[in-house]
Amino acid sequence: MIKFMKYYWVYFVISGLVIIPGLYSLINYGLKLSIDFTGGTLLEFQLSENPNQYNQFQLEQQLNELGIEASSVKQEGTDFVIKSKNFDQATNTLLQQKLASLAGTVVTEKRFETLGPTFGAETLRRALTALLLAAIVILFFVWRQFKDKKYGICAVLAMLHDTLVVLGVFSLLGHFWGVEIDTLFMTALLTILSFSVHDTIVVYDRIRESNRKMSHIPYETLIHKAVNETLGRSVNNSMTIIFMLLALYLLGGETIKWFVFALLVGTVSGTYSSTFTAAPLLVLWDKMVKK
Repeated sequence: MIKFMKYYWVYFVISGLVIIPGLYSLINYGLKLSIDFTGGTLLEFQLSENPNQYNQFQLEQQLNELGIEASSVKQEGTDFVIKSKNFDQATNTLLQQKLASLAGTVVTEKRFETLGPTFGAETLRRALTALLLAAIVILFFVWRQFKDKKYGICAVLAMLHDTLVVLGVFSLLGHFWGVEIDTLFMTALLTILSFSVHDTIVVYDRIRESNRKMSHIPYETLIHKAVNETLGRSVNNSMTIIFMLLALYLLGGETIKWFVFALLVGTVSGTYSSTFTAAPLLVLWDKMVKK
């Protein structure tokens, strides 16, 4: 049996090395919010064909000429997506006319939405509330099921670990590469939390069962045993998810690219934290109580 918990402090150091740069970025740069949270206009259109090889660079020039402050311009084949500060329908019509002339084709509008800053702020508030409620419910659920507050608290701390990893990564991506977070990102974050806690509960349940049957064995040894018995299952389960997400990231298109990437980061972090954060936290808790 491999004594994974013998060097439990090493796992905390590894987590710190991953979290601290992201935390620094979060404090200094924050997150780059999309119009879902800040308010603005989203325009999505498609060219029926593209004989003049109209591209993203030309579109950005047209937006500048019309005084449209775009925060994001994306092209995928003949599909274009613009996210910018608010502009009205008249400007939208003028833009499409110029596009049709330059591209030499028909422009088909697929989506034109304008969100006010109030609506955006409300969306952000609800997203943060959902995350907070999820953490509270998980804390009390695990506490109740395991009849010991240390399991609930350690599970939430492991969940916080994964949240900070994902937020930190996207803060760095937003600062250096302009990646925005939207409502899809919040969906990914909640999904990550559920996955993380699911894996953590599997480890904790094995610790609890071993403790019932072999209560005379030292608690740290029981944790060694539980980690050895569940690690293979956790890795195999995670790898099947990672392979699927990698395929979706590479082939799924621009609109879900960063949503899938958030799930990828969260899956890797959740697999690590369920074994090398949640379990070591129990070891640390036990040592502190004994002291």
